[in-house]
Amino acid sequence: MTRVAVLYGGISAEREVSLSSGLQVVSALREAGFDVDPIEVGADLGALIAALTPRPDVVFNALHGRFGEDGAIQGVLDWLAIPYTHSGVRASALAMDKVAAKALFASAGLPIARGRMVPIDELEAADPMPLPYVIKPANEGSSVGVEIIRHGDNRRAEVARAWRFGGEAMVEEFIPGRELTVAVMGDRPLAVTEILADAGVFYDYESKYAAGGSRHVIPADLHPDAYARAMDVALAAHRAIGCRGATRCDFRYDDTAGEPGRLVLLEINTQPGLTPTSLLPEQAAHHGYSFPRLCAWMVENAQCRA
Repeated sequence: MTRVAVLYGGISAEREVSLSSGLQVVSALREAGFDVDPIEVGADLGALIAALTPRPDVVFNALHGRFGEDGAIQGVLDWLAIPYTHSGVRASALAMDKVAAKALFASAGLPIARGRMVPIDELEAADPMPLPYVIKPANEGSSVGVEIIRHGDNRRAEVARAWRFGGEAMVEEFIPGRELTVAVMGDRPLAVTEILADAGVFYDYESKYAAGGSRHVIPADLHPDAYARAMDVALAAHRAIGCRGATRCDFRYDDTAGEPGRLVLLEINTQPGLTPTSLLPEQAAHHGYSFPRLCAWMVENAQCRA
């Protein structure tokens, strides 16, 4: 029987999300017939390595955010020569670094938002681009730290003074319209989902993970050309970064002037959430994959990059 160690928890701002994902995965893999060893990850790397001794057949990486999704734990697992789910070191690091990822997307001809990295003192002093715009950390996930500054909003200096994500922030134009997402399994884009955040603003952390925080429409009701374009761009982004396994691309779709509208790729997630409210399992189910079958597919497609 295949022995699978499930890593979950971690030390990032997304620890609670990872705990939720991990518990779901443990249950699903047991249902699918695997011998599962749950490992709650903390700050002690030595303890994690000890927990992986003797080596399992596969590691299911259910960590989210920094140190779990950015290539750090992937490098450890490569060193230990243990096959693991999702993307390898290079793709994980590139996807987590929004500046590097946007540069690759641009070089591949994919549609991205206009923006730049802005020093925090510059942001505190003045608007770095015309309103409205979005402020976000360059290397966090799950919408952690994301703020929208609109006309008449006087929070810019307050946001800058409270910033805790380094000396710079990514500032991008705000794209009006709709929130879309597309998951990719292997080389197959699954579907386009429209996300309707109940907060009515954008798909923030609370909307992502709170029960009833958002509603999902799958398949999204949009122009066929726009639907096909979103599917194509998600797969192209997956390939441009060099991803493996399952990923999820997030988009804004501006149809305020009619359809087909402007599609903008925001980011790619190399470790999509696997919580009760997550989007990848929903899209997989749309194609007949139960959650245990989805998790089993990830294990069966695990690789060792050493």
